[in-house]
Amino acid sequence: MISLPKSIFDFLKNLKKNNNRDWMQENKKEYQANEKILKQFYVSIEQVLNKTDEISKVKVFRINRDIRFSKDKTPYNIHRSVSFARAGAHRRGGYYLRLEPGNSFMAGGFFSPNPADLLRIRKEFEIDSSTIRKIFDQKDFKKAFGDFVQEYRVKTAPKGFSKDDPNIDLIRLKSYFVVHKFTDKEVLSGQFQDNLLTHFRLLRPYFDYMSEVLTTDLNGESLL
Repeated sequence: MISLPKSIFDFLKNLKKNNNRDWMQENKKEYQANEKILKQFYVSIEQVLNKTDEISKVKVFRINRDIRFSKDKTPYNIHRSVSFARAGAHRRGGYYLRLEPGNSFMAGGFFSPNPADLLRIRKEFEIDSSTIRKIFDQKDFKKAFGDFVQEYRVKTAPKGFSKDDPNIDLIRLKSYFVVHKFTDKEVLSGQFQDNLLTHFRLLRPYFDYMSEVLTTDLNGESLL
């Protein structure tokens, strides 16, 4: 197991105060040293995930911000983020981790799914939401995540759906993912990797169910 050193958060805190290219250039060696540790941490996470799942891609998000269309012209992200994509068309969902002083969290699920997947999910919940609600009501899952993140949703009802549908709380959503936040103390503890992996594992019943939904039609026939 790999523990994350305090230097990673110290660097990000200083970057927040000095978000410019000159400062980054002066502190490039520290940045690179931290990135090396983070890469080892990500590899270790991937290896453990692969014992019970299959990961096809690990994406480390760039520290450089895309500022072309942003009013905020600061050049660097003040967090480090990584995602772990599941392998194969029959495995849906993805794992995500963000490390930022005072705002670290893991997440999992389906962020802005493509139109076909979004419609299929909504149609499934329109027909029957009992399975997804049972998963979310499971004690450990509920304690870790609560409910879907509600930030991304339409105002009333998507086209073709009734605003009076009993499952409109699920149908209105445009993304289907959950989040668990970590304190700085938790991130820098020797148990963080185990803690993170425990939360990733809690996502599997949700991923397995949604994988079944997204690889079948409304009659339950396989699309693969």
